[in-house]
Amino acid sequence: MKQHLTEIEVLLRDGRSAVANLIGTDPESDVAVLKIDLDKVPTITFNLSGNIRVGDVVLAIGNPFGVGQTVTMGIISATGRDQMGISTYESFIQTDAAINPGNSGGALIDAYGNLVGINTAIFTKSGGSQGIGFAIPMSIARDIMEQLIETGHVSRGWLGVETQDITPQLAESFNLQNITGIIVAGIQRNGPAARAGLRPGDIILSVNGEPSIDSKTVMNQIARIAPGGKLQMIILRRGRELEMEATVTERPAPTRQQSNRG
Repeated sequence: MKQHLTEIEVLLRDGRSAVANLIGTDPESDVAVLKIDLDKVPTITFNLSGNIRVGDVVLAIGNPFGVGQTVTMGIISATGRDQMGISTYESFIQTDAAINPGNSGGALIDAYGNLVGINTAIFTKSGGSQGIGFAIPMSIARDIMEQLIETGHVSRGWLGVETQDITPQLAESFNLQNITGIIVAGIQRNGPAARAGLRPGDIILSVNGEPSIDSKTVMNQIARIAPGGKLQMIILRRGRELEMEATVTERPAPTRQQSNRG
């Protein structure tokens, strides 16, 4: 019986190459960690300050269309981009630096050579760059990297709720005015939310002091809490504000229907 083996080979600019060991993957963020056994491998400094701003100059490094290592220049067009349908957890840096097939996994660096993100996707109708590219910020990528190195997988907090954004029609039916928050549409039986006393129809106003702007934001807020950690919520139930505390557990393996579940 034949076995199909897949090898990952890493090529360096100085001509050296090595077969890489796969340390771990995180499909929900589209990040993986590889290890190679070579001496004097070049390193890069992370920009983890979080002070990147729209308009800052950035450079995208990669191997577009297999032509060879290429550097393109642009600016940061936006930060915190989500609901793009690229991955489960999204808070992308958007850039107009040309990113094409072959740039994925490459570096997005600032004008000082610090790594600010990992190029991951483009918005295109032609297959080539149209000035809308996305990179995973290093503040997120580093946390994923460290967990993959330490444990081989990524743990995220889970509350066991299905949520729905508040629309003008829903706001009217709930008799809400000038309010932000998300509606609890469903509760996982015996999950952390159920044990905490959360009910369908409750409106989550904030999680750990952060406003609940939309379902995607809340899911990211919950996911950042380590399993076993406490989560403080302010909810609205029948016109009354209540404070609730829940102990999150580890998020189960994802399914396609879990995009608004945290």
